[in-house]
Amino acid sequence: MLDLIENLGKPVIACINGFALGGGCEIAMACTMRLASANAKLGQPEVKLGIIPGYGGTQRLPRLVGKGIAMQLVLAGDMIAAEEAHRIGLVNEVVAPAELIPRAEAIAQKIIANAPLAVQYAMEAVNRGFDLSLADGLFLEATLFGVCCATEDKKEGTTAFLEKRVAQFKGK
Repeated sequence: MLDLIENLGKPVIACINGFALGGGCEIAMACTMRLASANAKLGQPEVKLGIIPGYGGTQRLPRLVGKGIAMQLVLAGDMIAAEEAHRIGLVNEVVAPAELIPRAEAIAQKIIANAPLAVQYAMEAVNRGFDLSLADGLFLEATLFGVCCATEDKKEGTTAFLEKRVAQFKGK
């Protein structure tokens, strides 16, 4: 299920307002980006229950924050505050609780204004390329760049740029 979220082809923004522990943290990590309110707490406390993270926590967390910090969080099972989660790269931004949804909507509006296929292919390049060698990742990027160059949206985007107007993308 979480692989479906991660590879949906459309951005998914997690809004964390309160506790995101264990599976909740793992759901958030599968999302494209994570926003947290100032009162959010995150963690992987499974070891305190005699188990390990079972929904991608041992795999996504090190990719987001690095192996050492992930090991500390997973092995100690401690909760961390939103600001610490931001400092280590687990969340993208920390905002006041009242600003959480409006901020997510503002980011979503910026993304929606862009060419849908370009957004989809950019996400694919990052997600699939992350586990590849640099050479293979660059090849994937070049391939997807070529696919984008053959779209109607690319033509519309460049034409709109030259004509100094807002592009009207159609996802084609």
